[in-house]
Amino acid sequence: MVDQEPTFSPEGGAAAAMATLPARIDQVIQPWARRTPDAPALAEADRTWTYGELARNLAALCAWLRQQDVRPGDRVMVVAENCVAQAALVLAISAAEAWSVVVNARLSAREIDLIRDHSGARRVVYTVAVSSDARAHAERHGAAFLDAPGVGPLALGPLASVVLPEPAAADPTKQVAVLLYTSGTTGAPKGVMLSHRSILFVAGTARAMRDLGPEDRFYGVLPVAHIVGFATVLVAALLSGASVYLAPRFQPEVALATLSQQRITRFPGVPAMFQRIREHCALTGVARLDLPQLRLLSASGAPLDLDLKAGTERLFGLPLHNGYGITECSPTIATTAMDRPRRDDSVGEPIPGVELRLLGPDRRPVAPGEVGEIHVRSPGLMQGYYRAPELTAAVIDAEGWFSTGDLARMRDGALWIVGRSKELIIRSGFNVYPPEVEAVLNAHPDVTLSAVVGRAVPGNEEVVAFVQLRPGAATSVEELAGFAAGRLAPYKRPVEIVLLDAMPTNPTGKILKQHLARQAATQR
Repeated sequence: MVDQEPTFSPEGGAAAAMATLPARIDQVIQPWARRTPDAPALAEADRTWTYGELARNLAALCAWLRQQDVRPGDRVMVVAENCVAQAALVLAISAAEAWSVVVNARLSAREIDLIRDHSGARRVVYTVAVSSDARAHAERHGAAFLDAPGVGPLALGPLASVVLPEPAAADPTKQVAVLLYTSGTTGAPKGVMLSHRSILFVAGTARAMRDLGPEDRFYGVLPVAHIVGFATVLVAALLSGASVYLAPRFQPEVALATLSQQRITRFPGVPAMFQRIREHCALTGVARLDLPQLRLLSASGAPLDLDLKAGTERLFGLPLHNGYGITECSPTIATTAMDRPRRDDSVGEPIPGVELRLLGPDRRPVAPGEVGEIHVRSPGLMQGYYRAPELTAAVIDAEGWFSTGDLARMRDGALWIVGRSKELIIRSGFNVYPPEVEAVLNAHPDVTLSAVVGRAVPGNEEVVAFVQLRPGAATSVEELAGFAAGRLAPYKRPVEIVLLDAMPTNPTGKILKQHLARQAATQR
């Protein structure tokens, strides 16, 4: 145990950078609309908007929203997959001083309806021209199909006349910009209230740390309905005068063609995307990609094991940067440095302005190198969970420290994520961290993805592994068990390995472990 509580807060010009940020997220485009009105801002398969066009269309769309009785403080739900119309709607809702509730159209009808009802959305807008799922939800809700100014075909749901607007806050650190619902939740929805300033803090930090500029072109395939795609792709790009090529869904062959044809310079993804690209290239006999414009690869949203990192770096000829964040922090907490790429699986150092400490089960700081739960204070921290003050109070203490629920080690200022505290498996009194077991399984040449969960048994827990093999692989469960046994201590070895044709994932590619845990519990 250490005598003094270790708080990690890297030096940097965070305060100075925040002083230059606009009050609202829609205002990030204004300098570029004046200086470089003909530069590209948003693009998709069949159209590109310049900054000048975006500014004009944004003004028209904001006026249209007000004509639809959207008031400051109202929640406006956008059911969409990545597209120009979705991005424009988010910005226009901000300009109308309302809250955007951005939802992936691939969610089920039940999930969509729960979020609509919990958020108290006054209007629901559906991007029907791009997403068949959005169209299906619109038809189910009796929405009107129409053309919105500058945007084109949309569907508009009925007015919820009884809902009340939330009070407006002049302070951009308090005024909510977006209400995002956390992935993988069960039961009652949990809406994260993120302010304009919180999102802009993270976007501005990304601009500075990733050296973003007007010459950059993002591949926007991470869903805008999730915080990484929202803050560190869409808003960070527009804040930097860069452009975003928006893609509704990820397919490896389409992604590689887009990276080349659109001269993409920045490709942020999740580990599963890079794994699928590796598999595609292996099947097509490509050992090295030729993408001279590409300057940055980055992964987030799930553990990045060393085999995937090394293989991706050989294929692209670039470092694969890593990072760690959480929706409640808008999201970035730590990231690797552009000028100091790492060869290990660390998520890097806390970003400037973020304070971080690791606490043990006794709520006391752990010694350097020991595992503790991550607690942070950050300008990116949420305002709280919508309509759930008790849930907010359970994770944010009186001093503003947020309990992430994630476990990590800190060495030499860098952070290593160990796993979720709720996913920790205690096997015969020993701690088993699922990412460690998954890294071993993923190192097998025939394994595409793996997920490890705990299963309760009388007086103990068991380790259960779910594995997805590469196409055409014939590796047996027995072979995988032997592979793991040679690389793991006995208490860490899975007692059962289940082969799946495909892992259950959310739209970002994150494995839905709660589904697997339920399956494991029923297979005893």
